[in-house]
Amino acid sequence: MVAIYPGSFDPVTNGHLDLISRACRVTDRLIVAVLHNEGKQALFSMEERVEMLREVLRPYPTVEVDSFSGLLVEYAAAKGATAIMRGIRAVSDYEYELQMALMNRRLRPEIETLFLMSGEAYSFVSSRLVKEVISLGGNIEGLVPGPVEERLKRRLQGQKL
Repeated sequence: MVAIYPGSFDPVTNGHLDLISRACRVTDRLIVAVLHNEGKQALFSMEERVEMLREVLRPYPTVEVDSFSGLLVEYAAAKGATAIMRGIRAVSDYEYELQMALMNRRLRPEIETLFLMSGEAYSFVSSRLVKEVISLGGNIEGLVPGPVEERLKRRLQGQKL
């Protein structure tokens, strides 16, 4: 099974890595796909996010990192994927993800959406929250991979979002 794990990954967190690690156990190939979203102001460029993901995902031989824009299901179909992996942290995530999954099913019924529950240790972690905490001088150790923490410190520490 080929699956897509899409997201903005601005930046990648240990919660993302937990889901990727677990998704690798149920897929033959996992494509971690960075969404180019014109509507969001990203902290890191598309190239930087892809670079960070490639660096931290090196130990996963069945994972490929890519980027895309446009409809996720069209990208998934072009990549030969039969599943889209999504993480759920809370009920509020589920409500949004359910809407997206149903629309994707309407557009491409042959592509399934599979939900993975966040690991308990990461159920509160989001890229937005990590950026906010570090910009205010807080400690994010253990919430993001080491190389990502270093990039965040260089980019944000002491600045306001």
